[in-house]
Amino acid sequence: MALIRWRSRDAINPFVELQDEVNRLFDLSSARSGAVEALWAPSLDVFEEKESLVVKADLPGMKEDEVDISIQGDMLVLRGERKHESEAKEKGFYRCERVYGTFQRAVALPYPVDQSKAKATYENGVLEIRLPKAEQAKQKKITIEVNK
Repeated sequence: MALIRWRSRDAINPFVELQDEVNRLFDLSSARSGAVEALWAPSLDVFEEKESLVVKADLPGMKEDEVDISIQGDMLVLRGERKHESEAKEKGFYRCERVYGTFQRAVALPYPVDQSKAKATYENGVLEIRLPKAEQAKQKKITIEVNK
């Protein structure tokens, strides 16, 4: 699922929205039609915890050195390539649905993060990135003084 930037109701053009949906439909159907080198993008979960933003990406069959993670401005960018298994080319296939090729996913960061404390772990095909909130992004409680 691709992340789509929010637009106000005034900015929505129904024809553009329809075209986006049609394009997305054809992208999915071409990826499942048996094309070995099709466009693909890993599925992402993005959620906020008290002290950090967490991004989880499904990258089955990939190694950690095949993925590049960077922060560019206010965007977290994931890039990589899932390579086709060369020995499988010699086997006769009846069906090939697994998609190979390069990908890039960009996630808009909702607030500033402390890049120096960012951590990424990879286990069982799931990449987890933890981006601690920068001090200016953390919620601060303001006490109310009552004047009598």
